[in-house]
Amino acid sequence: MGRPVFVPPRPGTSVTGAQLAAANAGFQSPGLPVRDGPGVALRDRQPLRHGGGRRRGERHGLSHPRSTLIRMPASDSKYDVKRALKQFYAPTNTDWALVDVPPQRFIAVDGRGDPNTSADYTHAVEALYAVAYTIKFGSKRTLGRDFVVGPLEGLWWSDRPEVFVTREKTAWQWRMLVSLPDWITDESVAEASRTVLAKKGPAALPALPGLRPETLHEGTSAQLLHVGPYDDEGPALARLHGEYLAANGLRMTGHHHEVYLSDPRRVRPERLRTVLRQPVAPVG
Repeated sequence: MGRPVFVPPRPGTSVTGAQLAAANAGFQSPGLPVRDGPGVALRDRQPLRHGGGRRRGERHGLSHPRSTLIRMPASDSKYDVKRALKQFYAPTNTDWALVDVPPQRFIAVDGRGDPNTSADYTHAVEALYAVAYTIKFGSKRTLGRDFVVGPLEGLWWSDRPEVFVTREKTAWQWRMLVSLPDWITDESVAEASRTVLAKKGPAALPALPGLRPETLHEGTSAQLLHVGPYDDEGPALARLHGEYLAANGLRMTGHHHEVYLSDPRRVRPERLRTVLRQPVAPVG
C-alpha cells in the first residue's frame, strides 16, 4: 500500500507545487515512520503530512547571518550523508555484523509517549525538518555549500523495557534526529531556529524550543539492513537480544537506533529498507 510522505516547504513561505519541487530538487523524503517500538511486533505506522494530518504509512530548511558562518569555497557537489557514510546508510548485510560508527552531528528533539497519537511527536518532526531546510538553504546561499537533507532517524528506549511488550506506549521515550554536515556549527543551528521562529511564530512549531544540535558517537555497534515491512523487524531484534549478543560476548550500551531509508509511496512494503543499529561493548 502506498504511503504518503511529508515534504515540508521552505519555512516561512507559501509555495506552488512547482516551487516546492524546485526547492526540494534532489531530495528523496524518507517518510516519517511511526512505530510500535523496538523489539516487539510492529504495526500502525502512520505518516505525518504537512499540516499534521495522518494517513496509513509514513512521512517524512536556512538563513544565517554571514557573521555566524565560516565562508568556504563554492562547490558544485552536494553533500549527501547516505553517500559520505555509505557503510552506515547503505549497508548490504541482512544479518547482524559489527561496525564502528564515527561521531556524527544531528539536530534532535526528545519526547515521550505513543508516536501514533502523540502531538509532541508530530511537532518534533515538523520542527526538525523546518530547521533542517532552513540550514540547507542558508548554507547554500551564504557558504556556497549545499547538502541533501538526511533521512529521518530515531532512537528508542524506556526506563522499563517491558513496556514494549505490554504496549504501554505512554511510557516510550524517543529522540528523533536529522543528520547535519560537519561544517554546520551550533550557532548555525541556533540562527536557523531563530529564523524559523521569526517566520512561523511559536504557536506553529511548539517543539522548536527543544530542538538542539547533538553529537552522537555510537562506536562499536551491531547493525543490519532490514528489508521488508516494519512489522517484520521483531525477529531480527529477537536474534540480536537472544543470540547474537551472548554468542559474541557483547552487551548493549546505547539506545536502539533506526534509519528510515525508503519512500513508501514508491516502494512496496516487502522492499522497504531500514537500518537497525545497536551500540554494544564487550561484557565485563
